[in-house]
Amino acid sequence: MTADTDQLVAVIIGALEDLKAVNTTTLDVSGLTEVMDYMVIASGTSNRHVRSLADNVAVAAKQRGYRPIGMEGEGAADWVLVDFGDVVVHVMLPATRDFYDLERLWSYPVSDS
Repeated sequence: MTADTDQLVAVIIGALEDLKAVNTTTLDVSGLTEVMDYMVIASGTSNRHVRSLADNVAVAAKQRGYRPIGMEGEGAADWVLVDFGDVVVHVMLPATRDFYDLERLWSYPVSDS
């Protein structure tokens, strides 16, 4: 993790903690893909909470000079993704998080066969 990426992850975690995100997890996926280095996954207690958490992440990052590449899912807000390139943030309702189980999906080792 570069110092810049380390700072971005800290900003993201802080923004999630400020609005009481539930079960925040950071995954190092740098060995599994070249698309990103880290995934931050958190849950919100309602659609409104999920949307607010994702918005707070984007605003806090912008205030520190990090611009999101994109943001998706704000409409339904059962899963909102905030993409910073090297770091991708997933904020989900608990049922959505359980269903997609990104932590398990991204923990499998990559096979070269």
